[in-house]
Amino acid sequence: MQVSTSKVSGVARSGLAWLAAAAIALPLAACAVGGNTVTGAANASGAPAPVHSSLKPNPEFAGLPQYVGTLGKRPIVMRLGAKTDDPEDKSGVHGEYQFTDTGEVILIAGDRTGSTLEAEESNDGTHITGNWVGTFAADGALSGDRMEVDDSNPQPFDLKPLAAGASSPAVSAAHAAGTATPAAQGGHAVGGVGNLVTGE
Repeated sequence: MQVSTSKVSGVARSGLAWLAAAAIALPLAACAVGGNTVTGAANASGAPAPVHSSLKPNPEFAGLPQYVGTLGKRPIVMRLGAKTDDPEDKSGVHGEYQFTDTGEVILIAGDRTGSTLEAEESNDGTHITGNWVGTFAADGALSGDRMEVDDSNPQPFDLKPLAAGASSPAVSAAHAAGTATPAAQGGHAVGGVGNLVTGE
């Protein structure tokens, strides 16, 4: 029996076409359901991966001590002070921090024992999104690392206390009002598909 080479190459071509289509479709499907195939690339830049919070600054935290500085390479303002809801909890601290470049607000709560801070953060008040471990210096400065929930991807933070009465750094006006721009989100929509953007 003689097999035509044109039939074999046609079968091989259709098999390769199917494989190529599957290879393209799977990453797109993962992105469509919230997957992020570039987390490692984003974290290699030295900046924390965006947390995407819809929280606004809490007026209850406005009177807490403020710290200004950086988390990774991004500027932040942190409002952090002693918890007042449980008088027996002498080490408990809580507050929030805000990225001044995007206006995103993240809650933070934990314990300060001596000069050591151990805290967890949340972008919605329910789910823990990261861990903070740091040290307060004699001058009040706070430095250490912010890590993912599994203690991976440490990002350094370096914060200085803001003097009483001093104004904190301005937050980006577009983001403070809650109007995020596509460029600030990391790219432009591709072919009208909002969850697939360039620059990610």
